[in-house]
Amino acid sequence: MRIGLIDVDGHNFPNLALMRISSFHKQRGDTVEWWWSDFVHYEIVYMSKIFSDTYTADVPEPLNADRVIKGGTGYCIHLGNDGKEHFDKSKNTELPPEIERCFPDYSIYPQFPFAVSMTSRGCPRGCAFCHVAAKEGRCAKKVADVSDFWCGQKEIKVLDPNITACAEKRDLMQQYIDTRAIIDFTQGLDIRLLNQYDIEDINKMRVGTLHFAWDNPKDDLESKFSDFAKGFRRKSNIGMVYCLTNYNSTMEENLYRIYTLRDMGYDPYVMVYDKPNAPKEVRRLQRWCNNKIIFKSCPKFEDYQT
Repeated sequence: MRIGLIDVDGHNFPNLALMRISSFHKQRGDTVEWWWSDFVHYEIVYMSKIFSDTYTADVPEPLNADRVIKGGTGYCIHLGNDGKEHFDKSKNTELPPEIERCFPDYSIYPQFPFAVSMTSRGCPRGCAFCHVAAKEGRCAKKVADVSDFWCGQKEIKVLDPNITACAEKRDLMQQYIDTRAIIDFTQGLDIRLLNQYDIEDINKMRVGTLHFAWDNPKDDLESKFSDFAKGFRRKSNIGMVYCLTNYNSTMEENLYRIYTLRDMGYDPYVMVYDKPNAPKEVRRLQRWCNNKIIFKSCPKFEDYQT
């Protein structure tokens, strides 16, 4: 069979589902390629979309395929009457077990030299602005080993939504340590759950930039971030912290998180919820904070002029 793949979000980051699908079909002797023309006939075309229409527009279905299969979180999210995005679990298409078990075919993304892994799924938080709990459940569970994704690459991008909440995290952390690869927890480590054993494990890893989040200003996390800063081996450039704005927070609360994190050695990074409809002041805040040249040369947002 001739199989076509469409990465609806573009080719800016490897799509794990498409890499597994490619591996599965190649093992069966099928021809797998990126879909490129309606003049070529395909038995199956897979379309994968991770992000909602707010961030990634959908693309038309191919006309030259016997079957088109769509999947990914992006096809399960819709904008409700309340102006917020909602996850429709009934539209969630999961990979069959025989594909889910396949080792990713990294050859379809030759521009990326790193491995990607998802060794646990689910998150107990259930944040209203996040779809992980609705999609994967409110319990973080181990679903794979690092060896199911890694074949010697020098860097691993960890996609687990909340590995720090996983009961098997000691095992998983040790597996990442043993690779001696550079580990990037892309989805963020839950600062509320990090304990001394987690910090000890992280100190044993080769880590690039650590990622955290302080989404809710009502959560008093200053002491948690302070404790990690004291225990982590690096005393500057500790890690990036996502700060959600335009979602039940005032400008005063936004600035408090940004200034507090910066003073402790973290790198705050402003995320704007529903950015197309966000107030101008919030979008100015994002430009000021996330442009590190401006952020360092203009320490106070009140002094920032655009």
